[in-house]
Amino acid sequence: MGKSLQDQLLKAGLANKKQAVRAKKAKNSKEKLKRTGKEVEDEAEMLAKKAREEKLAKDKALNAEKNRQAEQAAIQAQIHQLVAMNRVAERGDIEHRFPDGSKIMTLLLTDMQRKAVINGVLAIVKTNDTYDLLPRKAALKIAERDDSAVLVCNDSVDDESVDDEYADFQVPDDLMW
Repeated sequence: MGKSLQDQLLKAGLANKKQAVRAKKAKNSKEKLKRTGKEVEDEAEMLAKKAREEKLAKDKALNAEKNRQAEQAAIQAQIHQLVAMNRVAERGDIEHRFPDGSKIMTLLLTDMQRKAVINGVLAIVKTNDTYDLLPRKAALKIAERDDSAVLVCNDSVDDESVDDEYADFQVPDDLMW
């Protein structure tokens, strides 16, 4: 008849008599606790449960990071699509300077485009190190997704609001300069 695992370990020298007695005592005490109905705390089971919980937490964190990256990629794709659909392709020969972080960049525009940028009708947007001219509505949609992509988007300036300040004053017709 075959020997028990305990006997085989003792014979091979992998365990000593003291370890065998301790293991037998631990087994008997667990069996006694089970018979009396008390809950037995198994260290190996507790460690396995703790490892499963840690793995689950780690997996949730990884999934959250993947979801965040996928969401960021989707936002960038939407921005590129908005820029491609609304880009003002015509460029001029008048230099228009604007800030990009700590640098001052230059974009060549026509006179009408330059005035439109200043008045807030057009905006300057940066995507992939390129600067594009877009209508204000498209720039505001991009700003909802990524505020750092819109570099210049001035508030609309109405000529009537400037004239309203002096509407109460009469200018004499015979004023000589």
